[in-house]
Amino acid sequence: MRAQVIGASLVAVVVLGLVATPASAQEAQAIRQDIDQLKRDFDTLKQQYDARLAALEARLAAIQAEGGQPSGQQPTPTAEVPPGAAGAGGPTGSLPVYGGAALGSKVFNPDIAVIGNFLGASGRNTVNPNPALRMQESEASFQAIVDPFARADFFVAFGEEGVELEEGFVTFPTVPGGLLMKVGKLRADFGKVNGLHNHLLPWTDRPLVTNNLVAGDEGVSDAGISVARLIPNPWIFLEATGQVFRGDSSSLFQSNERGDLGYVGHVRGYQDITEGSNIDLGVSYARGHNDAGIVSGVDVGRFRTTLYGADATFRWRPLRRSIYRSFVVRSELVWSQRDQFTGLERAMGWYVSGNYQFARRWFTGARIDRSGQAADRSMVDEGQSVMLTFWPSEFSQIRGQYRRTNYAAGSTANEFLFQFQFSIGAHGAHPF
Repeated sequence: MRAQVIGASLVAVVVLGLVATPASAQEAQAIRQDIDQLKRDFDTLKQQYDARLAALEARLAAIQAEGGQPSGQQPTPTAEVPPGAAGAGGPTGSLPVYGGAALGSKVFNPDIAVIGNFLGASGRNTVNPNPALRMQESEASFQAIVDPFARADFFVAFGEEGVELEEGFVTFPTVPGGLLMKVGKLRADFGKVNGLHNHLLPWTDRPLVTNNLVAGDEGVSDAGISVARLIPNPWIFLEATGQVFRGDSSSLFQSNERGDLGYVGHVRGYQDITEGSNIDLGVSYARGHNDAGIVSGVDVGRFRTTLYGADATFRWRPLRRSIYRSFVVRSELVWSQRDQFTGLERAMGWYVSGNYQFARRWFTGARIDRSGQAADRSMVDEGQSVMLTFWPSEFSQIRGQYRRTNYAAGSTANEFLFQFQFSIGAHGAHPF
């Protein structure tokens, strides 16, 4: 660095000497002497630099020839691996810990987080009542890189009804053909809401169409294999996903034989409209066997349920005011075709929701719902909700929601729902 400064000064002095006319012979002689002195200093620094570089190269060559560590240093720590286990470079007896003890402690420890979701309810609902107070769910996540070719994610839900593996899968991002593959228990890529965990919902509950036609909180979620691929084109971001599941998803799909598999397909298109807005469109398909043919535990018929879905999301977030203003509009439509003894039953449901951020930590929103029931399309439920959300920080959230539901059975429910969410640990990002 010092040599560079001296060199720059030398150039500046030379240029100054060329463009400036000395006022006297004495001044010119003084300038020449300064230039000569700078040249000598620069040559001295260059010689010192070359000598030090040669010494370091010689020392490194001696260390590599000996196959050991530099004198006075401790060997690089290693973490023992059980015999036969494979390290990052294949089957070895030990696995180097790179980056010192702090980073080495992460080799076998995943990122761990816990999210609490506390719900309360007041008002009257005789059709689908919720407890006055409950800890709906505590989600523990464990996420880490398995090796250079895979990543693992586990989400375990602890609730009042017990413990459940919500999702647990391994992701292979480098499959030949430009494919992204996931294997394990997955929330199916059907629409938008089905893939969201409870703490990611912009409301305290799920829309009526999700509860009536897509199996509620659990949704289409099962053990299976997912393969996704980007479709190159000059116009928009386009992604296609195909998934095969065992065929068991709550009350929606039920597998009675090994061949009763469930299938899900999803195509998503994304496009920026302006520098502060974008639109996200998708179409979905799901098919599997249902429980209509199960009588007293005996399979007396082969009935299937087919779902068709369409979703749209518009986002607006101005760049200059992005932490203070935003607006998101979401909508989904689902068509259900369910085989049963009385024939093919067709039902439809949808919702439209808007959420507006009016301050740095404050959001407000509204949602309109309408949905028939899968087994009887004449039974139509309708609902309206308004909500207010406050984010003290990125690790906590407080939300209040007024919900009015007109059930097909004839009763009307007016409720106030409130929610507290809080998290600890490093929780990885979710799909956009």
